[in-house]
Amino acid sequence: MDKSYFIKLTTNLYRLTILFPKKEPLRYKIRELADNILANSILVFKKEPSQSKKLILEIEEYVEVLDSYLELAKSQNWVSPFDVLEIQKEYANLIGELNRSEESETKVLIPETVNRVVIEELVHGKEDRQDKILEFLRQRGRAQVGELQQIFPDISKRTLRRDFEFLLKQGIVQRIGEKSSTFYQLRV
Repeated sequence: MDKSYFIKLTTNLYRLTILFPKKEPLRYKIRELADNILANSILVFKKEPSQSKKLILEIEEYVEVLDSYLELAKSQNWVSPFDVLEIQKEYANLIGELNRSEESETKVLIPETVNRVVIEELVHGKEDRQDKILEFLRQRGRAQVGELQQIFPDISKRTLRRDFEFLLKQGIVQRIGEKSSTFYQLRV
């Protein structure tokens, strides 16, 4: 899928809505949704996978509303129900393609991430690091990820957060606060 596919899809929808009465608000609402879908669809392929997921969710919402509007237009007999159905199918295919492209992006990224984590844990010793984290918590009472990164400068914050998640699931520590004011302490 490329830019021309999205433009063609939007053009087809515009052609369909030409047959709606000129002052009919539905005509303009449908076109506005199509424009939003076009813009987000083009941006999906220019963004990072984490950002494109949000855009795909927005597109899915727009398509859902568009589908409802098209059902309403179909009931008005302004256009052939078969033409409306064809446009609905095209937008459903768009969602399917975007979701498939997102899955393939994720598949490409997962092995790379897993390998980095595995290497990091082999080099630095996961259990040894978690023991040191627990010792730090015994001495200081509580800690933030940033404080621990000073102790483990070669370990990413993400890996330290995974260590805390593991310790949380084990019931050894508890999380207090949110976002940048999150602390961890030993469970009493």
